[in-house]
Amino acid sequence: MIRAIFFSIFDVHEGPKVLHQVPADSIAPSPGSSQIPLFHFPSISSYIIPRPEFCSKLITFCTPVHRVLCRPVCLQSSSYPRNAYTFSIALVLDASTPFASYATVTLKLASLLQTLEEQSRFLSRDGSAPNTGKIYALCEILLEDLNNYCESMIPIDDSNTLNIKLFPTYPPPPPLYPYQVPLSTVRLESLTDPNWDLTMLRVLPYIDGINSVKQISLLADADYKLVRKAIEHLLYYGCLLLLDIFSFGASYGPTAELASFVEDTEMQEECASYVALPSMDTNAKTPQSGPVSGFQLVELYLKLRQGQTVKNFYVENVEMMDKIDARRFITFGVIKGFLYRIHRYAIATSHTSRRKREHKTKSKQKANLSTAVDTLGEDNDADSHLLQLEKFLDGTHCFDEICTELMISEQQLVSRLKAFSDVQIICR
Repeated sequence: MIRAIFFSIFDVHEGPKVLHQVPADSIAPSPGSSQIPLFHFPSISSYIIPRPEFCSKLITFCTPVHRVLCRPVCLQSSSYPRNAYTFSIALVLDASTPFASYATVTLKLASLLQTLEEQSRFLSRDGSAPNTGKIYALCEILLEDLNNYCESMIPIDDSNTLNIKLFPTYPPPPPLYPYQVPLSTVRLESLTDPNWDLTMLRVLPYIDGINSVKQISLLADADYKLVRKAIEHLLYYGCLLLLDIFSFGASYGPTAELASFVEDTEMQEECASYVALPSMDTNAKTPQSGPVSGFQLVELYLKLRQGQTVKNFYVENVEMMDKIDARRFITFGVIKGFLYRIHRYAIATSHTSRRKREHKTKSKQKANLSTAVDTLGEDNDADSHLLQLEKFLDGTHCFDEICTELMISEQQLVSRLKAFSDVQIICR
């Protein structure tokens, strides 16, 4: 929120001086006023009206409570007293307010006033008393519109109109990895138009909560880096959530947030409508959701535990899961935060794979020449696969990441890990 806007100039007799301020007396109180200013203007005047070397640059600084943004302008001309006219329009915010979007407003506002001054001496010829006239009205409307509507359109004269909008500033998106699965939180197809980025338009049909980022790039036949940028853009604006790759071999565990799901009947109803499998009505031939009670869902979520795969969980509760989509059942818990994925990591000693390769080399030397020739291609392929896998065996790469990078299934990964000795698989 903007606390104040004020317009200052360098007066040839008085030095830096506040001409217009909104609210009144918020920066430089008039004589006899009892209002306490937001800060002491003389102590910061050298930043508002600085030396010419610092003009035409965004200046931002903090007082103990507030942040001030300004872009001083110094115009050189023999028509001005002392051959120069220096002015500055400044915005005052709370010190804790994110100011990136307000910086853009400050730069645009200063640029417009500079153009008006160069065209028609709009500022220097304004003989209005302090806190009156067009410049004061501009500051007043701007403060009210930006605080209430986050945008403003102010006609200046017949040829110029000020159009300003405050765009929201979001935190940077979380890191995006090839093995993560994006899930849309809005109807992306309703937001698109033909003028959107071509990569974005190719990517959107494959964002379904099932395909990973790398799979999307392959299905869309687009460069991975461009696909990643497109998905990061959607993440920045809150259009996507990131999930793990769903598989029946994965394990999930409940968090402390499960207690809120047990007590929240509305969330249970939301979950029931989300996870229920559609059943086919033989008369109407239309899919209808089968009944799933909140008590059933709570009971099922409480049965999830570490060391148990989704497949085993499903087999143990096949009757209760008969009308439930297993993927949506797990996804709902992850989205709401009362389920977490238990990842698997492989750790091997640094010399394990080297010993294995040396052993294979010695075995090849002892083998029959004809047999070695026949199997040479297969051995080379096996060695290359082991070399690719070796760099992931430091305990920092989960199975999802390894499978995505090597383009193999989890079953194939486990099979290849058997070629290494002293490999430990940990879950966390």
